[in-house]
Amino acid sequence: MIDFYYWPTPNGWKVSIMLEECGIDYQMIPLNISKGEQFAPDFLAISPNNRMPAIVDGDPPAEYNGHPLTIFESGAILIHLATKTNKFMATDPVAKKETLEWLFWQIGNLGPMAGQISHFINYAQGENDYSKTRYANEYNRCIGVLERRLADREWLAGDAYSIADMASWPWVLISKALGQTLDDFPHVARWRKAIKNRPAVQKGVDLGKDLRRTAPPTDEERELLYHQTAKTITAISDRDT
Repeated sequence: MIDFYYWPTPNGWKVSIMLEECGIDYQMIPLNISKGEQFAPDFLAISPNNRMPAIVDGDPPAEYNGHPLTIFESGAILIHLATKTNKFMATDPVAKKETLEWLFWQIGNLGPMAGQISHFINYAQGENDYSKTRYANEYNRCIGVLERRLADREWLAGDAYSIADMASWPWVLISKALGQTLDDFPHVARWRKAIKNRPAVQKGVDLGKDLRRTAPPTDEERELLYHQTAKTITAISDRDT
């Protein structure tokens, strides 16, 4: 059984999709990031970066000597689950290399750029014209990278759907909400649709659907989500001890 610390966001969807695709038994533990639950000492022991998703694998591979295994960071979780199940990561050396390249590309490029434009569109106060333009352009550039990659292939890495696709797809699913049309990116649109039609993907995205935000954040939520420093996080954690 896997304990899955989750909130319904694109980063959370990466792992919920993988869990559903692999058919792994898991228990979803909602982590309400708007209430500061990510700063609780028990969760920081699992995810020291105070971010979800994170997992505790109660039945890890034999080399871990049977001890429950804590893993934070979505990319590390995807690699662990792929290794554990022998699914969604190729064994062919070239295809495996490509899978890891595109997984880390998402973590270092598509995700951060999409996350920043989402912040300045949906959450930042004031106009922030420079920031919106900066990150909208970077998000557009990343979609262009995907378009070129998918021009002559069905999936991002090797010949099969993989954790590379699962990692990038949630950040393309929300492209309309980020002000980015896919009209000029037909290969990305085709890829987005093909993944969206997978039953496990639908289950992964629907996980905790009732928990999704329906209103702008309050001032208190803004403070928790967007104005933390090393000092304030330590204070919150000490308070909750």
